[in-house]
Amino acid sequence: MSDTPLAADPPPYFRAHVFVCCNRRQDGHPRGSCAARGSEKLRDYMKVRAKELGLKDVRVNQAGCLDRCEFGPTMVIYPEGVWYRPETPADVDEILEAHLQQGGRVSRLMLTEKDVPPPKSK
Repeated sequence: MSDTPLAADPPPYFRAHVFVCCNRRQDGHPRGSCAARGSEKLRDYMKVRAKELGLKDVRVNQAGCLDRCEFGPTMVIYPEGVWYRPETPADVDEILEAHLQQGGRVSRLMLTEKDVPPPKSK
């Protein structure tokens, strides 16, 4: 099976899809949670700012656990699969402008292959 799109595939509905982890664990959980670190407010802000910036072809969605809890709040932008760790509304603005408007990256906020959660205890 090929990974290339077929000629009959419809065009993408959105140019980019942003998933913001809003998973919440109980207080004191060893892995923490993105919601406890403010991801819900950042998601709400990002949705408003994306509209203000005219990013009509970008969808900002809430996600359940993205399994990078230790680095939260976390988000991922598809189709590129680029992960970020925004902490403030200013970080969100920078990601929206650099990544989604200009096609660049915000390297200081990116999670990379080096950012691997510790092994889960059994």
